[in-house]
Amino acid sequence: METVVFSNDATVLGLLAVILGGVFYTSQSDHPFWKKFYKYIPALLLCYFLPSLLNTFGVVDGNASQLYYVASRYLLPACLVLLTLSVDLKAIVSLGPKALIMFLTGTVGIVIGGPIALLVIAQFNPELIGTDGPEAVWRGMTTVAGSWIGGGANQAAMKEIYGVGGDIFSIMVTVDVIVANIWMAFLLYFASKAKEIDAKTGADTTAIDKLRIKVEKYHSEHGRIPTLKDLMMIVAVGFGVTGLGHMLADIIAPFFAEHYPDSEKYSLHSGFFWLIFITTTIGLALSFTKVRNLEAVGASKVGQAYLYILFKTIGIIMNFTKILL
Repeated sequence: METVVFSNDATVLGLLAVILGGVFYTSQSDHPFWKKFYKYIPALLLCYFLPSLLNTFGVVDGNASQLYYVASRYLLPACLVLLTLSVDLKAIVSLGPKALIMFLTGTVGIVIGGPIALLVIAQFNPELIGTDGPEAVWRGMTTVAGSWIGGGANQAAMKEIYGVGGDIFSIMVTVDVIVANIWMAFLLYFASKAKEIDAKTGADTTAIDKLRIKVEKYHSEHGRIPTLKDLMMIVAVGFGVTGLGHMLADIIAPFFAEHYPDSEKYSLHSGFFWLIFITTTIGLALSFTKVRNLEAVGASKVGQAYLYILFKTIGIIMNFTKILL
């Protein structure tokens, strides 16, 4: 058996935490070197890349570690609960049918764009189609679709639901982050000219402006420095709903497996699928209650912290050298 430098998961977690802290510290630094460095290298890519080096060069054994399993089963559901608490569905609906149609069109385009791209590329490389297993390209594409629709939390969920292998996931993360940052450059450029573009196209941004003012007003009226009680409530809601999600998933998944065996192809036999579905649904439901006020004391920031820890644990089961193959 290959010997690694660190085999204790507590030690590995500490190492990952230090690396994560280093990335965030340097990415927010005013030093000219770091400003120039992060101008070209996305911080999110480093969150995956640096831990993958530990796995690639034998510092840790990602396959033997239980950190990813713990993070994906406990931190990811809690993260989804805390992130969905701040969703204001009423405000989204108030944007009007045009905005909703645009959103749904973009979502559908992403979902069907992957299969279409695979069919086109398969004309030149037929091996892409008809292959299966953890490293199948279509599995990796599900994580990109999840990321573009709902961000990193969705990408991690797709990875687990569809059993995406570490090698293909390494490639997809790199593609996702690089393409997203290139596209972001275009968005920032056009955002600086938003008023000119709106004037020329005759776009009515009244609903968006009202929503922006509403969000700013909410944070100015409710935002405050969180107390220990606030943080404990955030932890209670996040992990409380996660625990409930696990309990229900342990009931629902076996029920579908026993009574509806054909539903396996829709992932309905997967306890993880039901865990994510249940926790996200409850999180959205809580956004209509007073629990939503936890957003004012940093619920989504705590959720993001959980998410970045998850990114680090994903990194130690990846091998970035596979990108070059």
